[in-house]
Amino acid sequence: MAHALIVGAGVVGLAIARALASKGHEVIVVEAANVVGGGVSSRNSGVIHAGLYYPTGSLRHRLCVDGRRALYAFAESHGVAHRRLGKLIVATEPGEEAKLEALLANGIANGVDGLVALAGAEARRLEPALSCAAAVLSPQTGIIDAHGLMLALRGEIEDRGGAVALTTPALGAERAGEGWRVRFGGAEPGAVDVDFLVVAAGLRAQAFVAAIEGLEPGSIPPLILAKGSYFVYSGGAPFGRLIYPAPVDGGLGVHVTLDLAGRMRFGPDVEWIDEENYLVAEERRAAFAERIRRYWPELPAERLGPDYAGIRPKLTGPGAPAADFRVSGPADHGLSGLVCLFGIESPGLTASLSLGDLAASLLE
Repeated sequence: MAHALIVGAGVVGLAIARALASKGHEVIVVEAANVVGGGVSSRNSGVIHAGLYYPTGSLRHRLCVDGRRALYAFAESHGVAHRRLGKLIVATEPGEEAKLEALLANGIANGVDGLVALAGAEARRLEPALSCAAAVLSPQTGIIDAHGLMLALRGEIEDRGGAVALTTPALGAERAGEGWRVRFGGAEPGAVDVDFLVVAAGLRAQAFVAAIEGLEPGSIPPLILAKGSYFVYSGGAPFGRLIYPAPVDGGLGVHVTLDLAGRMRFGPDVEWIDEENYLVAEERRAAFAERIRRYWPELPAERLGPDYAGIRPKLTGPGAPAADFRVSGPADHGLSGLVCLFGIESPGLTASLSLGDLAASLLE
């Protein structure tokens, strides 16, 4: 049995702690904030992705497809609210039908089951308010209560003797024999010696890893911030499924997302930023309305209101291909008992349980 410390109590950090605790290890998760999952984990669309967007064979592909199946099973067995709504990815402009064909082929290569190509009229029979020339139906896509998921993961950790320490910022780490001495702040600052150290700190991952003695700076990728704003719709949702446009640079486009109460939001867009900020600017409404009307011409724009924003911890910037998840273990950086996760953006929520299993396997 080993002692493990996980930095970051987002959905991925909690999933890693659960995986290690299930193998009999003693785990503690430290989190700088006073809540679990207050960062990237709670500032997203809450979507369970099917796995059709990602390069075949990439970590994002494999962990999304496996993670999606595991996540639906976990939600069923643990009473986490979720719904397999299905999703339509739509072509509304010249050239986008070719994008859909490529997406469909990629999804089939990735082993995503149930994908169907639809003509515009077929898509409109499913969603009468929709306007499109063609669509791809992804029946395996769904939504989940991300907060409920994290509560369930935390419950399993604590049931197995683990702990989650909030308002406990990790400050740095150094070698302690074959393990690690991790320094932390908070109301009662100190240090703890552990066998395994896992960094799953989202937007803070690079900063903390830079404070690990003995780790080569060249093993730390850059952090690129891509802000995504959401607007909420005040009124009944005209769609029963998620509606996505063809993908855009840096994201999946301003799409229709539904929560478990049936409320409809639109987002996220992509705004490349240099510093963290979560303000949703009212003046972005016009650009949102223009994009939404490509697939929902009847949108009453006055019913759109600023909601919330999230920031994706990207590893590549504008115009560059999206980077794969980076899960660096001892074989990558040469330091035993250490795993560092970088660039865990979408589909990180969907892939969380698989990411937990992968990180645990790299330590063992």
